[in-house]
Amino acid sequence: MTKDFDAHKLTWAVLLGRWVQFARSALALPDDAMGRALRASVPDIIGLQAVTMALGEAELLEPDERALGLDRARVLIQRHTRNLHTLFKDEGLPAKLTELIDDANDAVQQVEAMFDE
Repeated sequence: MTKDFDAHKLTWAVLLGRWVQFARSALALPDDAMGRALRASVPDIIGLQAVTMALGEAELLEPDERALGLDRARVLIQRHTRNLHTLFKDEGLPAKLTELIDDANDAVQQVEAMFDE
């Protein structure tokens, strides 16, 4: 391994590549109500995944940045959750999206517990 190797940057680069691939694959969804809702949900799905991943690195925040970081995470999760519920109001939120929202909220709770220690 070289001195300049940064696993953190590599991880985010790999995730970005997967998110781009995911967004491209959404173009092939059927042109029905569910397909359109799924296509429109891509930014919110990626946003929730990004917030969840970022919360996994919350310990890297300076102590005076932690409250703001958690507040931003909560706001983003609420925004993406609201958008998803709006997009799927007629079809109902798919179980995988409910799980994604739960994962993001669980990550917030884990960080809160870590910072309370």
